[in-house]
Formats: sequence, C-alpha cells, structure tokens
Amino acid sequence: MKNITKIGAVSALSLVIGASAAFAENIKIAFIDPLSGPFASTGTNGLHQFEFSADYMVNQNGGVLDGQMFEVVGFDNKISPKESLIQLQVAIDQGIRFIAQGNSSGVANALTEAIDKHNKRNPDSRVLFLNYAAVDPALTNDKCNFWHFRFDANADIKMDALTDVMVQNEDMKKVYIIGQDYSFGKAVAAAAVANLTAKRPDVEIVGNELHPIGKVKDFTPYARKIVASGADAVITGNWGADMLGLGKSIIDNGFTGPIYTYYAAGSGITGAFGESGKGVIRLIGEGQVNPPPTPEAAAFYTAYKEKYPDGNVDQTRISNVIGMLAQAINTAGTADDVVAVANALENMEFDSMWGSKLFMRPQDHQLIQDMHIQAHTNEGVTFTFDNSDYGMVVESTVKMASMDSPTTCEMKRP
Repeated sequence: MKNITKIGAVSALSLVIGASAAFAENIKIAFIDPLSGPFASTGTNGLHQFEFSADYMVNQNGGVLDGQMFEVVGFDNKISPKESLIQLQVAIDQGIRFIAQGNSSGVANALTEAIDKHNKRNPDSRVLFLNYAAVDPALTNDKCNFWHFRFDANADIKMDALTDVMVQNEDMKKVYIIGQDYSFGKAVAAAAVANLTAKRPDVEIVGNELHPIGKVKDFTPYARKIVASGADAVITGNWGADMLGLGKSIIDNGFTGPIYTYYAAGSGITGAFGESGKGVIRLIGEGQVNPPPTPEAAAFYTAYKEKYPDGNVDQTRISNVIGMLAQAINTAGTADDVVAVANALENMEFDSMWGSKLFMRPQDHQLIQDMHIQAHTNEGVTFTFDNSDYGMVVESTVKMASMDSPTTCEMKRP
C-alpha cells in the first residue's frame, strides 16, 4: 500500500512538472517584412525559413532554458517604413522582445532608430533587433546601436569580396552599376565605385544609375542603355521583383557578360532565369548549399523541402540567427533580460552548418563570415531552387571577409 502511494505521489509530481513545461510561455520572435505586394514571395519564403529553423533547430531539440519553445509571429509591413513602425509597436504591445527584419534597409533604418528610442524610454520592455538581411553599412557604422545585430554581411563587405574576384578578369574593361533608389542601392553603388577605382583604376564605369524601388514594370529602357554602353559586366544590388525584372530584361536585350548580384537566387528568381541565366548570373552571398558543406546542412535542406516543397533555403543566414539567438539565451540564462542576451551575442563564435565559423564583432555588432561568389547553373547542383534544374554553385570563397575592416560605430551600452 505504501509503494502504491509513493508511486502515485511521484506520478502526480511528474504531471505537475510536465504541465509546467507544457504551459511555459513561448519565446516569440516578431518577423516584420513584406507578406503582401510585389515583394510578398521574398517575405513569405523568409518567414517560412524562420519558422522552420525555429522548429528544426530549437523546438525539436527541447527548446531553450527550461524547455521554452521559439514561436515566430509574422507581421506584414508592406515594405513600408511607416507600416513597419506600426507593426513594431503591435509586437512590443504583445510582449515580444525579439524583432527580426531584413527586406529593405530603409525599413531597417526606421526600426533601429525607433527601437533605440523605445529601449531608452522603456527599460522594462526592451527589445533586440535581429537584422538578417538589411545591409546598409550605416547600420553598423554611424547609425549603430547596442540593440541592433546584423547577421548578413553589409554592402561594403560584400562589394570588397566581390571586387576582389572581379578584378582578376583582365578582359573586364567597362562596368555598369545599377540599383534601387534608396539607402541600400546607394550604398552598393558607392562601394562599387570605391573598390573598382582602388583595385582596377583602368576599368571604366560606363553607367551608374538608380531606379524607383518596386515601381518599374518594364526595365527595357535601362537594359538598352546597358547594352549600348559596351559594358563587360553589370553590378546590381536589386532584390525581389526588381532583381528578376532587371536581370531578365538585360539578358533578353542581348547582354552576355556577367551580372554580379547580391540577391539573384530563389524566391522564383532562379526558376524564372532558367537556362538564360547560366554563365551570366553571379551572386555574392554568405551561405553555401552547393556543394553541401556538411551532413547537417544537407539534412536541414532535405527536411525543409519535405515541409515546403515549393520553397527554397535561399537565406541560410536565417538559421544562423536562430542558432545564435538560442545559444545566447542559454548562455544568458534568460530570455527576458535582453541586455544579458545581447551581451551573450557580442563576441560570440558560432559554427554554422553552412560551412563557416561566424563571429559577432562586438564593436559594431556586424557578423563576420565567409563570403562566396556563386554561379547560376544546372551543373554540379545538389539542391536546386524553385523546383527547377538550376541552383547556385560556389566558384570562389573569401574567408572571414573584412574581419579587420574599420567601423565608425561608437557603441553606447546600457
């Protein structure tokens, strides 16, 4: 009878503990990016990658701390800085302490300023900004703040790595630069001019122009100017529908040289380029999927495709965000004190499944990592994009790109 009572007491205690774990409050991450409009496919695919990474890397492995799970909550900002600030406040009002955003540096600039002000005024409800793709260099330079962490390489770092490879082509004599008319597009253009001038002063920049973001329906006039200029290569930071529209028009108008890009892969872009992009489209990026760098990367990609057959793992940095955030929360021993989480993120070294060691530079919260120049092709592709025959294959790598690059950031810590 005593043994039965003891077993019953243990079972009851187990139920209480199990119930407590089951009802532990989720750690929510607000995803504020376009889920409607011309860039909806980019935003939606990003949201799916965040949701999958949270489940696959964290929740299926018992969560963090005392079994708390990650929950990603999508907020549609319609690619508008004004709408983003509204959604930020909604997220804060819901008690969300981690904000993820990446599409549009214009949006990122608005968010980082608003978050800095909010955190100064509201120390009991501070939030962290996990910037996974907005690469305006100012965000980790003059506009840096303690609450902002960038997990993508900034535009200057990418251009430095890209031009290191470009200038090795002695046949390249003329380059045309074109991009979207906002802070990021301007940063790409400025970095391209500075790097080419310094590394290959013999190269002539035959065009340098910006176009309205998300508003050009027909890129033919721009493409004809590029072809008429006699350019041997094109550089663009365009993304989403603007990348596809510009690239297709340039190729359709007879351009056969390399088009060097930041975001010409996945989200329908690879499938749309198809055979026409082979030998033409190049991309500078942080993650390697072809060839798969680790068994873990291959397993992750395979599992993602099983859940999202029409999706792509075209932003490998998203899984890095989730992995590093989980590690920071476990190190800090809390998800509520975002200062402690931020301190754990600073100086963090993280082994990415995508084949690179990552280092969060403490002086400006810029992640340092390998940069890969990749080619659009159907040869040697393990994981294709857009359910096509094509994917991006690494041609060359710059290890831990710009590790010692200067920054004008003057970090003020709480």
